[in-house]
Amino acid sequence: MIVFPNAKINLGLNITEKRQDGYHNILSCFYPVGWSDILEIIPAASFSFQSTGIDIPGDPETNLVVKAFRLLKKDFNLPEVAIHLHKVIPIGAGLGGGSSDCAFAFKALNDLFELKMSSEKMQQYAQTLGSDCPFFIENKPLFVSGTGNQFQATNLSLKGKYIILVYPELHISTKEAYAGITPKPLTDDPFVLLEGPVNQWKGKLSNDFEISLFPNYPFLEALKQKFYDQGALYASMTGSGSTVFGIFENKTTLNFPSQYTVWEGFLE
Repeated sequence: MIVFPNAKINLGLNITEKRQDGYHNILSCFYPVGWSDILEIIPAASFSFQSTGIDIPGDPETNLVVKAFRLLKKDFNLPEVAIHLHKVIPIGAGLGGGSSDCAFAFKALNDLFELKMSSEKMQQYAQTLGSDCPFFIENKPLFVSGTGNQFQATNLSLKGKYIILVYPELHISTKEAYAGITPKPLTDDPFVLLEGPVNQWKGKLSNDFEISLFPNYPFLEALKQKFYDQGALYASMTGSGSTVFGIFENKTTLNFPSQYTVWEGFLE
């Protein structure tokens, strides 16, 4: 079975509180985009995991796809599988690629072995492996709160809008991103703003990590400004960076340095 785990963007990202457990509460909207990895899982005589494409550092046993399989195998006594992950979504880029791989592994195993798990059950499993992972089970726009694990339905749709995402080959660690953050409650509800026209988001819908990271990496702020200079309805950094995106009314062609990784396409 072959599936295509896709990325997400953050529409707004506000750090509202540091919790006693060391994590942070956030407010954001996760929106799926078409930038995708390729994941193949097939029954096999013995377990194997292979990755191609972008190099994935670390022990393969720590990969979320492998963890998802190990977790289900305990409860469902699954046969062994051969897993091949072709990595396309940049790592540490604020796009949720690893979380998506994890969620799509649960969904693929559910279908492949007819486990008959509900979306809610798969979300429960996914939650144990990462706060972003459950989002990709249903893979539709959702308002997000808590540590990124509490979801609220939304009628927000950007269908037909054109998006350009630029990853400037800069890996930003979570530690670095949070170093310049001072959590603060919001006075305005970003969820209300998000359900209004996209062209009213500029200057009102913010990603707090830009405050932390733009002074250190001025080219990220320059990327955002370039999108606006070229007519973007809205532009922002996604997640804790370093990918920057612009949303346009119509298909738009822009040029970027050759070392940057660019994905573009229409939103669903």
